Amino acid sequence: MTNTTEPDFTPSTTVNVSRFVRLLRSLGPLLALAIVVLGFAIADKIVGQGRFSEMRNVRVVLVLTAPVAVAALGMTLVIIAGGIDLSAGTAAMLCTTVLACSLNQGHSVSLAVLLTLGVGATCGLTNGLLIGILRIPPFIVTLGTMTIFLGIAKRLAQGSTVFVERDRIPDWLSKLSSTMPPDWIGFYPNIANGVWLAILVAGLVAILLNQSVVGRQLFAIGSSESTARLCGVNILATKVLVYSIAGVLVGVAGIYTFSLVKMANPVEGIGRELKFIAAVVIGGGSLSGGHGSVLGTLAGATIMGVIASGCDQLGIQNSTQDIMIGAIIIAAVTLDQYRRRRREAA
Repeated sequence: MTNTTEPDFTPSTTVNVSRFVRLLRSLGPLLALAIVVLGFAIADKIVGQGRFSEMRNVRVVLVLTAPVAVAALGMTLVIIAGGIDLSAGTAAMLCTTVLACSLNQGHSVSLAVLLTLGVGATCGLTNGLLIGILRIPPFIVTLGTMTIFLGIAKRLAQGSTVFVERDRIPDWLSKLSSTMPPDWIGFYPNIANGVWLAILVAGLVAILLNQSVVGRQLFAIGSSESTARLCGVNILATKVLVYSIAGVLVGVAGIYTFSLVKMANPVEGIGRELKFIAAVVIGGGSLSGGHGSVLGTLAGATIMGVIASGCDQLGIQNSTQDIMIGAIIIAAVTLDQYRRRRREAA
């Protein structure tokens, strides 16, 4: 009689496989980022001028990615909770306009920054209250506030671009997004202070998501709002809080934007929210809610920055960049829907 060995499906084995799958899923955006970087590096060596891999270009990519990443971190919280914020782009430019107008009017830098962050928080608070109290879909509410924030910014700017004299801009703000920061220590990478600030913000958001009650409530609401309500989660307070936090991060992104261009043009906020949403989706966040990560969002924002830089180095048109990013977004959403169907079928 022949002995047959059956596979061992003990609970510990199942748990280990599940952990491996989750680990692989969380590292997926980083793997995609590595592939994109390697692909452009090789292409630049073959048909380009070999500048893509230079440290200066790395600094430029990180500086341009930082404002998108910070705002996208706020968008990550919103999307995990099952929401969306289409007003983030115009809200960010409203914050930039407030900062520029405050500096032009002779206010202190501290007051100007506080006003900017306060305006961002107010924008988020408004969205959260309207969504929570009126129980209107976030898509509709933020579509409306998107144009409201744009109109307010236009009024503040009096229908034109707000320029600020250089002597009114403090040195730290001017160099926040500098692509040629000083080399602090001989071997220390001379990366802009704004990039380190973005990393700090990412760490704080990660702690909020993974080590706090609020983080668990966000995942619960995004997975099933009705179930979360039955479990005692205060849906209104949580939504107001998450949109307010996202608004503050939009304000930080507005400060970044001013540091880069030293002026404010309200209409430039139109469509910027799509970059924030794309960073979350490319990083593995689910538009259905309940899924998303800080690491994935940072990878998603960086992927877009790398694609833009790589295409510029290779002389590829902006239209091609848009097509590539759009294709990646569709692939990411398709993968998310596939995973969702498998979970529902299981």
